[in-house]
Amino acid sequence: MNQSPASEERTALAAPGYDDPYLDTLAAIEQRVLWLATSVVHHANRVRPNVSGIKVGGHQASSASIATIMTSLWFGQLRPEDRVSVKPHASPVLHSINYLLGCLDEKYLTTLREFGGLQSYPSRSKDPDPVDYSTGSVGIGATAPIWGAISRRYTESVSGTPNRGRQYSLVGDAELDEGAIWEAILDSSVAELGEIVWIVDLNRQSLDRVVPNIAAGKIERLFSAAGWQVITVRFGHLLESLMARPGGDALRQRIVNMSNPEYQRLLRCSAQELRDRIPGTGAGSDAIADLISTVDDHTLFRAIRNLGGHDLAALRDAYSQIDDSRPTVIIAYTVKGNGLPTEGHPQNHSSLLTVDQYRELAERFGENADAPWNRFDPSSVAGRLISNTAEGLQRDAEVPVAPPQIPTDLGRTPSGTATTQAALGRALLDIKRAAPDVARRVVTVSPDVSSSTNLAGWVNKVGVWSVEERQNWFSDDSETVMHWRENPTGQHIELGIAEVNLVGLISELGATWSRWGQPLFPIGVLYDPFVERALEPWSYGIYAGGQSILVGTPSGVTLAPEGGAHQSIKTPSIGLEQPGCTSYEPAFALEAEWTLLASMAQMGRRGGKSAYLRLSTKPVDQQLAEIPEDPAARERRRRQVVAGGYMLRTAKDPCATIVTMGALVPEAITAADRLAVQGKPVDVVCVTSPGLLYEALQSRNGQEDNTETWILDQILPPERAVPMITVLDGHPHTLAFLANVNQVKSRNLGVSQFGQSGDIADVYRYHGIDVDSIIRAALDVME
Repeated sequence: MNQSPASEERTALAAPGYDDPYLDTLAAIEQRVLWLATSVVHHANRVRPNVSGIKVGGHQASSASIATIMTSLWFGQLRPEDRVSVKPHASPVLHSINYLLGCLDEKYLTTLREFGGLQSYPSRSKDPDPVDYSTGSVGIGATAPIWGAISRRYTESVSGTPNRGRQYSLVGDAELDEGAIWEAILDSSVAELGEIVWIVDLNRQSLDRVVPNIAAGKIERLFSAAGWQVITVRFGHLLESLMARPGGDALRQRIVNMSNPEYQRLLRCSAQELRDRIPGTGAGSDAIADLISTVDDHTLFRAIRNLGGHDLAALRDAYSQIDDSRPTVIIAYTVKGNGLPTEGHPQNHSSLLTVDQYRELAERFGENADAPWNRFDPSSVAGRLISNTAEGLQRDAEVPVAPPQIPTDLGRTPSGTATTQAALGRALLDIKRAAPDVARRVVTVSPDVSSSTNLAGWVNKVGVWSVEERQNWFSDDSETVMHWRENPTGQHIELGIAEVNLVGLISELGATWSRWGQPLFPIGVLYDPFVERALEPWSYGIYAGGQSILVGTPSGVTLAPEGGAHQSIKTPSIGLEQPGCTSYEPAFALEAEWTLLASMAQMGRRGGKSAYLRLSTKPVDQQLAEIPEDPAARERRRRQVVAGGYMLRTAKDPCATIVTMGALVPEAITAADRLAVQGKPVDVVCVTSPGLLYEALQSRNGQEDNTETWILDQILPPERAVPMITVLDGHPHTLAFLANVNQVKSRNLGVSQFGQSGDIADVYRYHGIDVDSIIRAALDVME
């Protein structure tokens, strides 16, 4: 086998104390990892038949920039209890390492981005080999280990068993442009998590270009200001040895101060061009020219590429400096495409090696281009190191704890007026009273809106989770209603005002059943208008296997005085369309309890789901719910509520059906009463989950595998098929599909414009969802 680039560097210019047989073996593994990762992408694009003609894609250059870092991490640092989030475009490197470790069958190496094969980006739920964190959405996967660290610590308080390991994030430098990164880093709770280690692959390139202003110094200062330990691995031992010679200080300053594009251009130069360009025109140019004149072309060519992120010894030194008492970031300088013909090219992000370039690489690496999937001989030094690593990284199988049995009904029948938002806090306290084993696994999370979303009573009861106990200096203040008792056994986690952090945390709390065998019931509470801000990372958390409940409250234009900025319009549709999620919008307090319990019952297990509850601050007369007193009839109503809806009012010989949801149920009932006075009786259907009803309709039409179609017959029986009016505090298309159940005429009322401040009556009238508008629509559709 030919020498690896790292071995060539040591041969070309030995550094004092650098000779290390272990590093030579690691360099051979690094080269094999790079070859396999390159081959995985090459086969998917150049070898596998492409019937559609659409580019398969892959990221050979992005994989090459981090191959050294990942090799050094897996084969020298990781322990079984550690977890790693791998930057999305390095998935071929992860699969290559897993293949060498015996965790991935060879047959999968030819299936990158193929149906049922290796995923485009690391996926916990879809890849056939071990993946600790799903990545792919820029910034979200990088921050997941932060929330994973909190979740892991939280499970310790539930299980009583210490469960700690480092949480690594391998981050591309361009990912640091994503705001979610800094929202997470700056949260006050993160500075206490010493198990967090980030490694930034600083290759100074993005998808389209060399980024001119990526400044490591600025990045270092930002992390340091957030309380992180910062370790910068700028140069490798080869380049450092050059800089130790006369003229080396000038060379160091020249490279440090060089712009990113100028440096990247050096990677595309011949040796003679390097001699012309490197000295520059500054004060130290002569000293630099004299220094590099003493170095042969091959050494100079290798030295300019010898950055810290490609130097195994430099990385090992960096790992040894990690301070486990606070988060650590290692900023490792790298070359995008390192070792490949495309290295350093400004447009190499998604470029692919040609067949000729691939064969030349095979010859240089001593590999077989026609049979690329070779492992090391098990008896070789590298083979033994890989075998020992595989054995050392074996994880004990987690014995899953079954989720406790969730009660379906807590026995309370609210009277008077109440809001569904207040019902959430009341239900949590009732769960603690009626089912303490369930309540112990409930953890609520809020972005600084606990009191305004009615969680104060729950927080007072269970306390606030923190890494260590803190004194509550307001415990003796009689005017303080909300008591902030912080300790490691608290069950509420308060974050700063950053909704992305909220959903990132509840997603990881909702994955503890599969990571560490401990099911939790995470409930995140935020203002409903900001669900859309948090939707993409929450959706990604669901994709990654997190099961959580997101509560949006208050919601809709019903929050009239707050104005358009705080009024949600599209969120009911989100609940209808989000995969892996059941959505509910209860109208009454008891429905809020029932749907909360039903949502919890589908969590913490394989095949489970997340839930979205859209709640309101509108006081509603609870007598309108007409809850049956008979236990069997009450249970029938409960089953209908959690299945998607129920018949609230039944008229004799109805002229129409008013279908409503949530806060507008009182308006629908009033409209029905006034229509009855006019001799035009109507049925009133209360929908609690448009999404479940849509699934039932799809199933009835043979388009989804869902047996729960009975609910359609109970709320919209064919024999009562009459024209329909749908009305909700949200976009009207959310309920419009229900007219298709029995193919009836319909009018669909809702909110399709930005909101206005004002009294509820004025705002409802403005949007055409008031009682008069419902009546007019009913009369129109009847005619």
